[in-house]
Amino acid sequence: MENLTDIQNQTDSRNLAIDRVGVKNLRYPLRIRDKANSEQGTVATISMAVDLPKEYKGTHMSRFVEALNSHGPVLDVHSISGLPAELLTRLDAQRAHVEFRFPFFLEKPAPVTGKKGMMDYEVIFDVDASREEQDLVVTVLVPVTTLCPCSKAISARGAHNQRGIVTYAVKFSGEPIWIEDLIRLVERCASCELYSILKRPDEKHVTEVAYDNPVFVEDLVRNVAAASDAQAGIAWYKVEAENFESIHNHNAYAVIEKESGG
Repeated sequence: MENLTDIQNQTDSRNLAIDRVGVKNLRYPLRIRDKANSEQGTVATISMAVDLPKEYKGTHMSRFVEALNSHGPVLDVHSISGLPAELLTRLDAQRAHVEFRFPFFLEKPAPVTGKKGMMDYEVIFDVDASREEQDLVVTVLVPVTTLCPCSKAISARGAHNQRGIVTYAVKFSGEPIWIEDLIRLVERCASCELYSILKRPDEKHVTEVAYDNPVFVEDLVRNVAAASDAQAGIAWYKVEAENFESIHNHNAYAVIEKESGG
């Protein structure tokens, strides 16, 4: 093979290290492990990066994709942890960062008629690693319904409600928790969960369930935090809730971040 010049390995004279250099927005087909069916197909958007010492001119971008391909198309929280370790070796780096962002699907029956439909949730696996330690954060973005307690208390007829998004990030203290179980933990803390198919009896049901379970955005994050503290296997969590307000020209927002004794 022809001996080609390797510009990346040349010395840089500016004396400036780079915190992260790599590839972003790489789409890759995956089979993610799930609780109900062993695995499901999806497509991930992937970012991978390493640090670059001040003396090197550049990194080797192709090695990121080579490392990814070497791990195959099936992903879980165990297999993803091997990727940053391989990047550290292949690129002679001290720190590596990997993010997988993908849609995750659950089949949910409507609450009364049982009509089945697919719900999608966004999931993020984020790993930051050095040669000595590794930090894994799993994040689920869960859409929910919230109904305003104040509106219910002061109104003679009804109460305003809206869809919101809960961004729930966790670190595990032991064995990882299934994505489905993290989603369910969040959904139980809202006024009502969402469904993709609702017939009239189902719509009546979810409307009344939400009315009977009013929560402010503050209540929502506190509910998720309390459930997290009671859940075994969670070492740290960050719960953010954003309500897309139906009667205001702004969104309501709250966040709690803390270590857990779970």
